Amino acid sequence: MDILVANSTILIGMAVVFGLFMAWGIGANDVANAMGTSVGSGALTFKQAVIIAAIFECAGAVLAGGEVTKTIRKGIVDVSSLGSTPELLVYGMLASLLAAGIWLLVATRMGWPVSTTHSIVGAIVGFGAVGIGMEAVQWGKVGTIALSWVTSPLMAGAIGFALFRSIQKLIIDTEDPLEKAKKYVPYYIFLVGFIMAMVTLLKGLKHVGVKLPFDQNMIYAALIGVIFAVIGTFMIKRLKFSKKEDKKFHYTNMEKIFGVLMIFTAIAMAFAHGSNDVANAIGPVAAVVGIVSSAGEIASKSATPVWILLLGGGGIVFGLATYGHKVIATVGSGISELTPSRGFAATLAAATTVVVASGTGLPISTTHTLVGAVIGVGLARGIGALNMGVIQTIFLSWIITLPAGAILSILFFFFFKGAFS
Repeated sequence: MDILVANSTILIGMAVVFGLFMAWGIGANDVANAMGTSVGSGALTFKQAVIIAAIFECAGAVLAGGEVTKTIRKGIVDVSSLGSTPELLVYGMLASLLAAGIWLLVATRMGWPVSTTHSIVGAIVGFGAVGIGMEAVQWGKVGTIALSWVTSPLMAGAIGFALFRSIQKLIIDTEDPLEKAKKYVPYYIFLVGFIMAMVTLLKGLKHVGVKLPFDQNMIYAALIGVIFAVIGTFMIKRLKFSKKEDKKFHYTNMEKIFGVLMIFTAIAMAFAHGSNDVANAIGPVAAVVGIVSSAGEIASKSATPVWILLLGGGGIVFGLATYGHKVIATVGSGISELTPSRGFAATLAAATTVVVASGTGLPISTTHTLVGAVIGVGLARGIGALNMGVIQTIFLSWIITLPAGAILSILFFFFFKGAFS
C-alpha cells in the first residue's frame, strides 16, 4: 500500500507515457489495417485517411469507449486473488503496456499487421500466470479469446467472398457495369450505414450505458442506412464520367462509384475501431490511475476519465500519421491487389463480422478479421490473385504475438517489482 502512496506521481506518470506509447503503436499498426483497404484501393490518399481517422477514431473512443472494457481490465486476471498486494496489479498493467507497445513497434517496423488485442491479452496473461499465480488467470476466458482468432478471419473471409461475388454478378460481369453500379451501389451504401449503426448501437453505446432493445436498434440502424444512401446517391450524381477512361481499364468509371462507397466504409471502420480498440491502450492506464489514486483500492467498476480517452485517441492518430504507412502497404496491396470494389467488399465483411462478434461478446481482433476478409475477396477472383508469401508471414507473426507479449511483460513485471520495493 505505502509503496503506492509514496510513488503515486511516478506510477501515474509511467502509466500515461506507456499508454501513449501503446496507443501510438495501435495507430501505426491497427488503424493502418482499418485504413489499408481504402488507401490501397486508391479511394483515399494517405492524408485523407489520416484526417478521417483523426476525427472518427477519437469520436469512437470518446463517445463509445467510455466504460473501460471489462475484459482487458478484470476479465483476464482475477482481481480478488490479489488481496493485500494491489501494487502487483499496477506493476503488471505497466509491464503489459510496455510489452505490448514494444511488440507493436517491432511488428510495425516489419510491416506485419498483428493484433493489438492479442498483444495486450498475451501480456496480461503472462504477468498474471507468472507474477501472481496460474490460478489468477481466468483460463476459460482466454480459451474463448483464442477460439475467436480462428473463427473471425474465417467468417470475414466467407462474407467478403460472398459480397464480392454479388458485385461480380450484379455489376462487374454485365454489359454496362457503369449503369449497373449507379443502380446498385446506393443499396450497398445503405448496407454500410446499417451495419455501422448496428456496430455502434450494439458494441459502442453499451459503454455509455445506453441499452436499447434489439428491434429498436434495427429501426434506428435502418434509418441511418437510408440517410447514408441518400448522401451517397447525391455524391455519385456529382461524379464526372468519360467513356475514354474505360478504354485502358474497362471498369475505371465503375470503380469511381465504388470510390464514393469506400469513403463511407473507411469512416465506419475508424469509428468502430476507435470504440473497440482504444480500450487496449486505455484499459491498463485507467486501472493504474484508479488503483493509485484510491491508494490501493481495486474498484471493479469505475468510469474512465475523459482525459484518458483523449490520450488514447490522440496517441492513435499520431501513430497512424507518423508510422502507419508500412502496414497500410501490406494490407492495402501486399496480400492481393485491391480496387475500390474489392476494398469495399473486404472492409464491409470485416465490419459485419465485428458486429456479430460483439453480439456474442467475443473479443475479436479487427486485424485478423480484415486480413481474413481481404483473403476472401482475393479468393473470389481465384487463388492466383493471392500473394501466398505475404499471407504466410502474416500468419506466422500472429502466432508469435501471444508469447512475445507474454515473455516481455513477465520480464518487465519483475523489473518493476524489484525497482519499487
